[in-house]
Amino acid sequence: MSKNNLNEKIKQALQVSRLYYLDGVSQISIARQLQLSRPTVSRLLQFAKEQHLVEIKIQDPFQNVALLQQQLRQHYQLKEVLIASQTNANPTNILASLGQQTAQYLERIVHHHDIIGISWGQTMAAVARSLQPSAAQGVQLVQLKGSVVNSQENNYAYEITRRFNQAFQTVAQILPLPVIFDNVATKKLVEQDQFIKSVLEQGQAANIALYTVGTTLPSAMLFRLGYFSPTAIKHLQQVAVGDLLSRFITAKGTIADKPLNERTVSIELAALKKKEYSILVAGGLQKVPAIQAALVGGYPNVLITDIQTAQKLLS
Repeated sequence: MSKNNLNEKIKQALQVSRLYYLDGVSQISIARQLQLSRPTVSRLLQFAKEQHLVEIKIQDPFQNVALLQQQLRQHYQLKEVLIASQTNANPTNILASLGQQTAQYLERIVHHHDIIGISWGQTMAAVARSLQPSAAQGVQLVQLKGSVVNSQENNYAYEITRRFNQAFQTVAQILPLPVIFDNVATKKLVEQDQFIKSVLEQGQAANIALYTVGTTLPSAMLFRLGYFSPTAIKHLQQVAVGDLLSRFITAKGTIADKPLNERTVSIELAALKKKEYSILVAGGLQKVPAIQAALVGGYPNVLITDIQTAQKLLS
């Protein structure tokens, strides 16, 4: 084939390829439009691929997810990473996907006589709503942190506890205390109560811990619950990136405010590092700084998140 003929064939192949691959025109329609036969259009498309005029790439979302999981495990030294599938970045959609993924994971890892420590909040509520009845027997449940008193805001603690109780056929040990006390002395006095002490000890003994992170955005649940003055909120926004079990942490995963930490009712963050399964469930780009801080601090050994958050954690 002469050079002129080759050039003409290349031009024709490019024209056919643009119509077929970019404009979505069928081969029959292209044949009619360019006054070619259907086999000629097919041969031109094949010629375009052979001459590397067209490259076809398959973006396999499952392969991408597998790679993300591997990279996150290695980067943050985690034993397991699960990435929830979702159709968009809508917060409601992300929560539902995280809930389903986490519930399925619990089905896999919970065995007879395990002790599961749970927290509260919207993410945990999404998990609770996706739970299915478990075949594991003798499972114990315990709250890992105090709850909320005298607030009109819903922290979902009651719904979460009820649904976990139903799924695991048990009765959770709850911490009937505010998550943050006004002063350290009162908190220490209350923690001397034998019942409270036993619940806290059971939280320490739990081999599975399930929790999320909070942000320091104005919309953060802890800020809406009435525990903090505007001045205190501003201070926390300056020194912390979020909270873990209601304990505020810096970008390096250290305690951001030690006096506040001493007034907080939850198991110590160091205890999370000793759990067989220390499961952080969190998604959404606004939570990335808090998730990253928790990972840098080494508190979780399992991460369950969404794909956009997973990508951001590696950028």
